[in-house]
Amino acid sequence: MSLVDVNGPVGRVVQRVAGSHAFAPVAKHVVPRLDRVLNRITGGRFVLSALLVPSLVLTARGARTGEPRTTPLATLPEDDGSFLVVGSNFGQPRHPVWTGNLLKNPDAKVTHAGRTFDVTATLLEGAERADAWPRLTTVWPVYDRYVEMSGRELRVFRLTPKGTA
Repeated sequence: MSLVDVNGPVGRVVQRVAGSHAFAPVAKHVVPRLDRVLNRITGGRFVLSALLVPSLVLTARGARTGEPRTTPLATLPEDDGSFLVVGSNFGQPRHPVWTGNLLKNPDAKVTHAGRTFDVTATLLEGAERADAWPRLTTVWPVYDRYVEMSGRELRVFRLTPKGTA
């Protein structure tokens, strides 16, 4: 659970900053690194982003190297135990690398609330994506701003724990 209400006064300020053109080029380098460090030192129990939005840490194999790549992400936990994640890249024009990694290698690991488990990633398209989008923008309204800034449709993935598909 988030400590700061995304629609409260602090949350609205963070949204304004996060949705600005000046924030994205810096954030894509700083926020994930900071979250990786906090995740490591807390044994997978905390990332800074979790103060505002539900978060997880994704470990996927690199599309070219096959090496594990770790990426902290905002998430929407679903009632069925799966997680929705959005390839926003903070509103940058290009899709984030982790989304290409999942397209090539959909088997990954998720660390959430101090637990690590295997998942399978599925790119949501069409009606399934359209159904998920309003729920995602409730968690993080800035996704709509990221669509405007990037000029692209943001990739949305469902991460389903193995054994529950």
